[in-house]
Amino acid sequence: MKLWSGVVTEHLQACRDFYVRLFQCRVLFDSDWFVLLELGGGELGFLAPQQEAQAAAFQRPLRDGQGLWVTIDVDDADAEYQRLRALGVPIEVAIRDEAWGDRHFVILDPAGIAVDVVQHG
Repeated sequence: MKLWSGVVTEHLQACRDFYVRLFQCRVLFDSDWFVLLELGGGELGFLAPQQEAQAAAFQRPLRDGQGLWVTIDVDDADAEYQRLRALGVPIEVAIRDEAWGDRHFVILDPAGIAVDVVQHG
């Protein structure tokens, strides 16, 4: 078995470009209706809304990214924080340490999804 996630979004190509540019995700499939990315063995798909061939459950786009997040595990959260800031990426939650040992910060992707960049403690 394998678990992976997908997001129905109107921002298909912008999301692809975001994850490829910022995190060097590998593009496994790329079309005008679906994009599949891979990073470190994990996969994330983006599906354009209102595709006739898809069931109704897969036709409505995510709105404002609320209630959904993606995590990118990194070896050095401080280095990633500085790298992304230097690229002009807006930071949603500044870098910080958590009581359970993680060090992380949050940015938003073009679909409004919170991207939690985490160094596990």
